[in-house]
Amino acid sequence: MGTVKVSAADVKKLREATGAGMMDCKKALVEASGDFDQAIDVLRKKGQKIAAKRADRESTEGVAVTRINDSKTEGVAIVLACETDFVGKNEKFVALGGEFADIALNYDSKEAFLAADFGGMTVADKLVEQTGVIGEKLEITAFEKVEAAYVGAYTHIGKIAALVGLSAVVDNAETLAKDVAMQVASMGATTLSYKDFDPAYVAAETEARIAVIEKDNIELGRLGKTLKNVPQFISMSQLTPEVLAKAEADAKAQLAAEGKPEQIWDRILPGKMERFIADNTTLDMEQCLLDQTFIKDEKKNVAQYVNTYGDVSVASFKRVTLG
Repeated sequence: MGTVKVSAADVKKLREATGAGMMDCKKALVEASGDFDQAIDVLRKKGQKIAAKRADRESTEGVAVTRINDSKTEGVAIVLACETDFVGKNEKFVALGGEFADIALNYDSKEAFLAADFGGMTVADKLVEQTGVIGEKLEITAFEKVEAAYVGAYTHIGKIAALVGLSAVVDNAETLAKDVAMQVASMGATTLSYKDFDPAYVAAETEARIAVIEKDNIELGRLGKTLKNVPQFISMSQLTPEVLAKAEADAKAQLAAEGKPEQIWDRILPGKMERFIADNTTLDMEQCLLDQTFIKDEKKNVAQYVNTYGDVSVASFKRVTLG
């Protein structure tokens, strides 16, 4: 039996459908005796073999992509991951991430998205096929969806993507949502407010952080260096009215000890209390979006910035990143 001959047009058609190289497409068509659908199956099986061999590889590079629907009420953020930065920056790979995001916008979960149709195969199958085409492990490592009255997004050089949902549509909502999404991307908040913290988590985190500082202080003391301050608290959730009242009393006692006239205390106390709160809310600054210092104006926190837009609040947010 002679070798099956395939036309350049058929090879081109298969390349356009799969993104595979010319030689791979030609070999697949020959193996499939010229049948287009069977050739796609040949390439998919090749991808399955490569995927199995590379299953234990780390896919920490890739591209983070967002999509927002036309009414700005739904948004999705995904990460299409690969093994190397070289592939992650490839135009075709980035375009593939965009195609996946277009589909992902129509689904509410990663599982439903992976089972969705992609040109006659599922998204999951397309990932396997492209593993064979590219030669690296490909996977969707993150999928997040936000629905709100208004949804905005921000992507940082294709590596980090954030979605923000606003409670209402206001003037310049696009700017507000994008600014807050930029904050989420940059600072990596995990919750909206300290009010959302589990008390047990805060207590355990406080104990752990104090232990680290005390350990560091032992070494600093041995070296004769200045010791770090050991905080009593790390979240506003711990600063009860009683705690704040004591802090104010301590501040007044300090002012008295320093010989400051009592008539000027009212001008000094607010600054001291702000400093006390800042020193004892480090967890909030790290993890609570609304309590973080706004990256575009250090004189405001995020909540204060949002308030400048009127009767609107941040309803939800999500963040995805490579690795």
